[in-house]
Amino acid sequence: MIIPLLKGLRLTLSRFFSRPITIQYPEEKRTPPPRWRGMHYFRADDAGNTTCVACGLCVAVCPSRCISLEIGEREDGQRYPRHYEIDELRCIFCGYCQEACPVNAIKLGSGYEYVKYDRSDFILTTEKLLAMYEGKE
Repeated sequence: MIIPLLKGLRLTLSRFFSRPITIQYPEEKRTPPPRWRGMHYFRADDAGNTTCVACGLCVAVCPSRCISLEIGEREDGQRYPRHYEIDELRCIFCGYCQEACPVNAIKLGSGYEYVKYDRSDFILTTEKLLAMYEGKE
């Protein structure tokens, strides 16, 4: 009767004094794996504008239909996204938009903290996507 109790206590004490498996999350943040797909951002050019050419491939390939695009055209004939939105709450983070982009304008970063207080904060416009570019690459 006492032998099983001592075996159980030995196992418990060996686990109790070993190194913990968990991390202290708010203070310590785990680095995501290299293939992690987090929040979207737009790559900016030297002038700070988006490199997006408004081809619409990201909209066409998106399985969750979370990207909306309104195309504009400049005086020199170049197309640009007049209105570009990504609804992060509908996105499944598949990465198809990044793969389909011919100019590598849209990227998926390594951010994994999706805490906001308002649903409208999860709708990323061109300005928000460019602001998320700061400090990347």
